[in-house]
Amino acid sequence: MKRMACSFPEEVLEHVFSFIQCDKDRNAISLVCKSWYEIERWCRKKVFVGNCYAVSPMMVIKRFPEVRSIALKGKPHFADFNLVPDGWGGYVCPWIAAMSRSFPWLEEIRLKRMVITDESLELIAKSFKNFKVLVLTSCEGFTTDGLAAIAANCRNLRELDLQESEVEDLSGHWLSHFPDSYTSLVSLNISCLTNEVSLSALERLLGRCPNLQTLRLNRAVPLDRLPNLLSRCPQLVELGTGVYSTEMRPEVFSNLAAAFSGCKQLKSLSGFWDVLPSYLPAVYPICSRLTSLNLSYATIQSSDLVKLISQCPNLMRLWVLDYIEDAGLDVLAASCKDLRELRVFPSDPFGLEPNVALTERGLVCVSEGCPKLQSVLYFCRQMSNAALNTIAQNRPNLTRFRLCIIEPRTPDYLTHQPLDSGFGAIVEHCKDLRRLSLSGLLTDRVFEYIGTYGKKLEMLSVAFAGDSDLGLHHVLSGCENLRKLEIRDCPFGDKALLANAAKLETMRSLWMSTCSVSYGACKLLGQKMPRLNVEVIDERGPPDSRPDSCPVEKLYIYRTVAGPRLDMPGFVWTMEDDSSLSLE
Repeated sequence: MKRMACSFPEEVLEHVFSFIQCDKDRNAISLVCKSWYEIERWCRKKVFVGNCYAVSPMMVIKRFPEVRSIALKGKPHFADFNLVPDGWGGYVCPWIAAMSRSFPWLEEIRLKRMVITDESLELIAKSFKNFKVLVLTSCEGFTTDGLAAIAANCRNLRELDLQESEVEDLSGHWLSHFPDSYTSLVSLNISCLTNEVSLSALERLLGRCPNLQTLRLNRAVPLDRLPNLLSRCPQLVELGTGVYSTEMRPEVFSNLAAAFSGCKQLKSLSGFWDVLPSYLPAVYPICSRLTSLNLSYATIQSSDLVKLISQCPNLMRLWVLDYIEDAGLDVLAASCKDLRELRVFPSDPFGLEPNVALTERGLVCVSEGCPKLQSVLYFCRQMSNAALNTIAQNRPNLTRFRLCIIEPRTPDYLTHQPLDSGFGAIVEHCKDLRRLSLSGLLTDRVFEYIGTYGKKLEMLSVAFAGDSDLGLHHVLSGCENLRKLEIRDCPFGDKALLANAAKLETMRSLWMSTCSVSYGACKLLGQKMPRLNVEVIDERGPPDSRPDSCPVEKLYIYRTVAGPRLDMPGFVWTMEDDSSLSLE
């Protein structure tokens, strides 16, 4: 390999490397030899950092001096479920400041679960002269004033995506800051905004951007204005509607149907807030072309969903509320043979009694009828081992399976036994499973299955499961490719964590909350594993004010080459090396 590596001119290798986009493959290339390492680092244009505290900005800048695109993640995934306290961290300011000095040619910034201020947005707008893409997914800390700075100064902006972000909406007129000469927009997602936007400014913007392909509106955009907006961008491929209701007027319906019919390239629909079912037939003319349908905010009853989905034979992705019920999933299974991804969300997750007729039967039916199904997220109130076993045998091609039984520790509703064997069947039969979320009544036995068969598993989410440390030991010792493990309300403690300490250095992160890990064990782990940041998160006060045997509230462990972070709030403590401690 070394002889082969040295036999090609650098220009040839650089050209070959440019065709390799996968981060894992690029990382593997850099490890072949020193010359490949140097060539790869100089021609790397895109960098992904899965944890903003795993490496410092200057390390990235030094390693990859020609970067054009960077993606950063901040808070742990459990922040999506309000398990990470406010003020924990994930601040992007140091990254933006460092890149503004070293990467004046930067074109793309993609952030997820990070805190970004208006000042940082203004710095982006002023520092990167050819800036093209800003994606803020589940981010916070900024206002529409910061967006106005981006609009006014980023003359080559192609994509502005604010998916699921929390934006302080100060003014709907920020869209008017795009210059009249601006024409480069390809994708705009403002669905998270709460207040009205200037529709006149939006109409002007859409009318002068001929390459716009994606438009996702917010709830405040009225239905009767949608046809006018669509008439300005008939080339759309993806559309997120605003509110989808108004008093029933024939002229609104006819205008809407004509506008949808005019969008000959449309393949993806989302939005549909506050649906008035009488207006749904307006989209029927384009349904045969749809490959993606996101109805996760649409309170559409099963009968209307059935009519809509039966018109969409080419669907590859469906996100929907549980109003679809088993009957709707039966129709989905019969109509949509190309379905790859299904997500069914709860309409009333805190209700004590079922409000819909959705059971395991609907998911079993989809597993039988949709041979290309690979990814499932399914909220329900009952499940059985028999159903899980059937799903596993029907769909061994599953790569992501997330089952969320709403009531914790719910057993097999037929046998009243734990769901161990059912999930065991999933990991045994689905050989390429990468992501798994567990729920229901589960013992240590299910983790033995996971450790034995989950060899390709990369992310595991666990809640209210297990009997003892043995469950955690099975996972950490058996899952060779595990990168992220998140656990809440489980009886896992010190013994398994300390016995598998070396495994943690091969993972991106481990999150544990309301478990049985003691403060003393956290200190020992921090001593022996200096390449890990072991963070104790405890809002009750300093953990050293209690006995070392006292369990910590939350524990976040992640691999890092940057050392302890410098922006920890008062309720976070990093367990640093202390030579007075010993790990037996």
